[in-house]
Amino acid sequence: MFRRPPRNFRRRQRAESSSSEGEPEAEPEPGGEEPRSGGPSLQKKENPHSTGREAERSKGKYLATRLPADPGLPVAADQSRVIKIADTYETEEEDEHFSSDSEDYNSSASETQSNASLKRKSLSAGNMPDAAYIQVARRKRQLARTQGDYIPLDTSNPVTVSQRNECSDTESEDDSDRDKILHFAPKTKTLRQRMTEYIDIKRSKSDEASEDDETQNMWEEQQLKKAVKLPQGVNVDTSLHKSQPVKIKFDPSVSLPPVSLEVVKKQLTSRITSLQDLHRAHQREYEKYSQNIESSKNTIQELEGASNAALNYKFYRSMKTYMENLVDCLNEKLLHIDELEAAMQMLLQQQAIILLKRRQEDLKNESTCIQLLSRKNGKSNDDRLEHDEKTQLLLEECESRRTCRRQARESFGKSDHHEGMSSDDEVSPAEMTDFQKNKDHILQESKKICEDVHADFCNIRNILLKFQQWRQKFPDSYYDAYISLCLPKLLNPLIRIQLIGWNPLEINFISLNEMPWFRAIEEFSDAKVISQPKRNDDPDQTILPTITEKIILPKITGFVEHVWDPLSTSQTVSLVQLCKNIFEELSLSKNESSKAKQDMVNSVVSRMKKSIEEDVFIPLYPKRTSDVEDRLSPQSKFQERRFWSAVKLLSNILLWDGIIPEDTLRELGLGKLLNRYLLLILLNATPGPDNVEKCNKVVACLPERWFRELKNGSTLPQLANFSQHLLQSAHILYKNNCSDETRDLILLLVKVNALHIAEDFIEEYKLEHLKSVIRKVEFQ
Repeated sequence: MFRRPPRNFRRRQRAESSSSEGEPEAEPEPGGEEPRSGGPSLQKKENPHSTGREAERSKGKYLATRLPADPGLPVAADQSRVIKIADTYETEEEDEHFSSDSEDYNSSASETQSNASLKRKSLSAGNMPDAAYIQVARRKRQLARTQGDYIPLDTSNPVTVSQRNECSDTESEDDSDRDKILHFAPKTKTLRQRMTEYIDIKRSKSDEASEDDETQNMWEEQQLKKAVKLPQGVNVDTSLHKSQPVKIKFDPSVSLPPVSLEVVKKQLTSRITSLQDLHRAHQREYEKYSQNIESSKNTIQELEGASNAALNYKFYRSMKTYMENLVDCLNEKLLHIDELEAAMQMLLQQQAIILLKRRQEDLKNESTCIQLLSRKNGKSNDDRLEHDEKTQLLLEECESRRTCRRQARESFGKSDHHEGMSSDDEVSPAEMTDFQKNKDHILQESKKICEDVHADFCNIRNILLKFQQWRQKFPDSYYDAYISLCLPKLLNPLIRIQLIGWNPLEINFISLNEMPWFRAIEEFSDAKVISQPKRNDDPDQTILPTITEKIILPKITGFVEHVWDPLSTSQTVSLVQLCKNIFEELSLSKNESSKAKQDMVNSVVSRMKKSIEEDVFIPLYPKRTSDVEDRLSPQSKFQERRFWSAVKLLSNILLWDGIIPEDTLRELGLGKLLNRYLLLILLNATPGPDNVEKCNKVVACLPERWFRELKNGSTLPQLANFSQHLLQSAHILYKNNCSDETRDLILLLVKVNALHIAEDFIEEYKLEHLKSVIRKVEFQ
């Protein structure tokens, strides 16, 4: 490319054309009017920001065209010589510029501009450098080209160092080539050459670069990356060629760090280890994905083969319809069930009330009769016998029943029974017939409840079979539906139908585990699911205890409140055995906070308190009354019957040990019954074999468990008065030479754990033979 000639060059051309002698003219001042050139060079505006060095260089080149020709030389030769001189002048300026290593680019540019202004003045005056100066400048220029130790700062000027080198080479040719065309824009070097020169320059300067130069290098490398897309062979600006990426050459002069076999081996080993770890991780991930794929395939096959959406929907739909029909059926029958259950409860309650009233009437009449017989003044014997005929009839009936019971005991050979320990619950044949007739009628009605119902809706086993199929086919939905919580309420009406004729107070009542509903529920709870292992916390195991708590215990509570007679030993034994089975076998004893259990226990305690207050009556007579001392007198018999009746009640109360809290049971049996009633008769009785027998019977009623935990040789606080009575009776009997009765009383003291009292008595009377008996009882 041709450069645009400067303004002074064109003015000189116009001056030369107007001058006939060809003398040089003075350089005009810049800023004049610039005519357009019609030559082959392209018009280009001068960059106002270019350095002074470039301005003088360009000015020096174009100045050669305006110098006058030597008369002895051709015009072309003169022009060639002038161009060489100008080029040498320019080279000298460049050498002087790059010889200063300590100056930066800004200071060098300003100095070059000032030097250029001085040299323009010398040129304008006609001071030309001599040949020696030009030769020295040429050598310096050649040396600078070879080293390549500078990079032009002005990237806007397309003339590069290589171009100037090429231009200088052209000028150094033989004089025979002077007639050739002058190239103002030398041929551009290839991109590879320019990149190689740039890399060599960068490598030479890398050792001397500072931290600021590193920032400049980074910027230059970024510009090189941007120029990668530029095609080769295009004449572009030098700044663009600088930004293109280059391929770094290997410089053999650079020394590499020493490499040993151990270092290479270590690096290779580390690399292999990392690759092996990565391979193993990929292998594990692959195996995991393979297993997931295989599991998914198996699940899909199982679901496709085992589950059918239509069949599942059909099953759930049928189960929903079945449940709706079952609930509707039970709701319809529930009212009838309540009526029959209440009728049976009322029948048993009326019979219990009749027997209780009759016993209380007999007690009242007999007590009145004994009081009339005990009067000594005010009335004659005829007056004492003038009492109500109805009362007399009732007493005769009572004595008749007592005689029948005595004969029955004698026929069975029971000789240890005492009058007053029987329950006196016999009823007349007419009353028994009427009671049985009403009971059978209620039972017949209960059987008719489900006569019009299909077995799938009234048979507990069939109903549980439906739910068992559900549990086997779809266990997840079965347990999610909380069927174990719904079944007790669902089966409640059907269980109550089977319990209408059930009376736990009877001697030979049907046990719960023998009933059909109990066995069906037990089989359902223990049935194992084939498709799944049995759960440790299977909620179906709680169905039976829940039914017992919600249905059985409330029914037992009703019997305790309205039917149970605490004076009846047979009823008490049956009831206590049933409760123990329920609390122990069905694990209801662990649930101490069960409301049904607490209600039943409170009902038992309340009923026993009522029995102590209403059924216990101990008549008191003076000690020295002849009627009392006479064992055959009515007063003595009546007192004996009332004492043994109270002992029987004490025995029945203490049978509840283990069910009723121990403190409550001691307060009822020992505090209220023994100390308040029985001990009065024992204290008023004359010490003897009869008294010893009564004390022995009282001690036999006490649970042995109460005395196993006692220490320090002291008895229960509630038995302190009773122990003192035994000690006083032993003193009297020992003084009366009743050694056998005395020994029995000492043994009773040992049984109630009154060891200190027994030992003191033995030490007092020197009864060494009784010590072995005490040790024997202690070990037992």
